[in-house]
Amino acid sequence: MSFLPFSKPTIDEATIAEVGNVLRSGWITSGPKVAEFEQQLSDYFGGRPVRTFNSGTCTMEIALRIAGIGPGDEVITTPISWVATANVILEVGATPVFADIDPVTRNIDLDKLEAAINSRTRAIIPVYLAGKPVDMDRLYAIAAKYRLRVIEDAAQAIGASWQGKPIGSFGDFVSFSFQANKNITTSEGGCLVLNDEDEVRLAEKYRLQGVTRSGWDGIEVDVLGGKFNMTDIAAAIGLGQFAQLDAITARRRQLAQHYFECFGTDFEAQSGAKLPPQDFTNTNWHLFQLELPARMSRANFMAQMKERDIGIGYHYAPIHLFKLYRERGFHEGMFPIAERVGRQIVSLPMFYAMNEADVERVVRAVRELLG
Repeated sequence: MSFLPFSKPTIDEATIAEVGNVLRSGWITSGPKVAEFEQQLSDYFGGRPVRTFNSGTCTMEIALRIAGIGPGDEVITTPISWVATANVILEVGATPVFADIDPVTRNIDLDKLEAAINSRTRAIIPVYLAGKPVDMDRLYAIAAKYRLRVIEDAAQAIGASWQGKPIGSFGDFVSFSFQANKNITTSEGGCLVLNDEDEVRLAEKYRLQGVTRSGWDGIEVDVLGGKFNMTDIAAAIGLGQFAQLDAITARRRQLAQHYFECFGTDFEAQSGAKLPPQDFTNTNWHLFQLELPARMSRANFMAQMKERDIGIGYHYAPIHLFKLYRERGFHEGMFPIAERVGRQIVSLPMFYAMNEADVERVVRAVRELLG
């Protein structure tokens, strides 16, 4: 039986051909394809300005810089995310503050987030784990109450929605990732949804070494920027992928529904494992996550699934327990729900090209291993 990976991008032949056209054009860095991709994204997000970048990490750092956040400021986020979510706070010289997670959604617990706010808090970075948004109404009510900026880490949430509105079409800063295992990809890359033209101009400076050009030979640098621009090669992939976003989202929801049907209503009671919330309206099902029972070693589970030619992902280790953060005063026991989830969470195979038989194969293997 062939190996079933945890994730696999689907790139169609038309997109591959378009990448070839870009390579033959002689213009392979930021150019017309980037501009076209940004316009399509802006249209999707209700006309909000969008700029693309070479990762979904620098997008968050740039949003923090545009918001004026730096030394002496605190930014609250979740301990269950890829470490980039907290690292960008350190990159701008601010202090990361964690709030524990909700045991059901595994997103940041908004009650605990609000309790962590103090006079030094300047921003919130919520993470939409597995493509499931937090309660957006409550999130923005908290932000308004305390006059905080919001940088949404929507890395996994392209195609997700809240009350019928696409994530990114409202709110403050919204950051998306197009890394290889995301629902749509540019191989590597990301985009940042902004609020106005002043923020757009700053974002453009920060992504290309702070440079502003005028006329044929006018150049000025007034902010410290980096080298974060997207290439036309990546944008060509993104345009091909973006055209399929609705179909990809719909297919992932079908696969998630089949997972639940195959596990059945008695699975949690029999196994002691925990399935994700059944949300087929807002969630884009970037991941289908399973919280293993405490008696099951995750490493053993992953190894035994690999023996059955099934790939398993791991999202995520608690950020506050990494050495970099322990050295800043964080320690075990501070966020018990995140620590429990971080020990036992796994991500089952979930990608557009899977079929129902693949789902059934995964469920049979999980049931066998969990008894």
